[in-house]
Amino acid sequence: MIDVYSWPTPNGHKVHIMLEECGLKLGRDWQAHAVDISAGDQFSSAFLKISPNNKIPAMVDENGPDGKPIALFESGAILLYLAAKTGKFLPKGDRQKFEVLQWLMFQMGGVGPMLGQAHHFRIYAPEKLDYAINRYTNEAKRLYGVMNQQLTTHRFIAGNSYSIADMAIFPWLRSWQNQGIDWADYPALKKWFDGIAERPAVKRGVAVLADLRKPLTDDKARDVLFGKKQYQKK
Repeated sequence: MIDVYSWPTPNGHKVHIMLEECGLKLGRDWQAHAVDISAGDQFSSAFLKISPNNKIPAMVDENGPDGKPIALFESGAILLYLAAKTGKFLPKGDRQKFEVLQWLMFQMGGVGPMLGQAHHFRIYAPEKLDYAINRYTNEAKRLYGVMNQQLTTHRFIAGNSYSIADMAIFPWLRSWQNQGIDWADYPALKKWFDGIAERPAVKRGVAVLADLRKPLTDDKARDVLFGKKQYQKK
């Protein structure tokens, strides 16, 4: 059994989707344990043992590479682990593999952090700072443009085969409106997005724990997510 400690956010969705795409079924092959990041569950001592960076998702596979349990944090690392474990969604040949990996790194280093900042300053920041809003909105648009250009000549993000790169990027684009994006400017990317959204495993993945998430409206939850507790010595 694989235990996934997660919350219905883009980084959590990546792993939920990958598990379902690999044919691993929720409740049979893996379990989802809610880590309510608005309530501070990510700071519990039990969670920090497997995710020292106090971020979701984290995972414990009872049947690790040496037959012993292995604990992992960081969504990109978990995707790579599951690809290696199942032999799916990461090509074996070096050329194709590194083409996928570069787009996975593009998501981890660019799409996630930059779209997250755009979302934060446009929606959640207590003070509306035009400089920050413009900076991150423009960067979001630039990244959407990079992906749109790639998809004018490729069926999927990393080529013509569906891969962990697609699973990593897709959840981050589900909040396109909050990022200041107009889909009309990115037709190739929109076509890809709509196709990924219709995959049955993707639908199942984004539904995991979704009924638990509530709009972030109270000051206490905002402080837990964005306040000083993040920076306290652990």
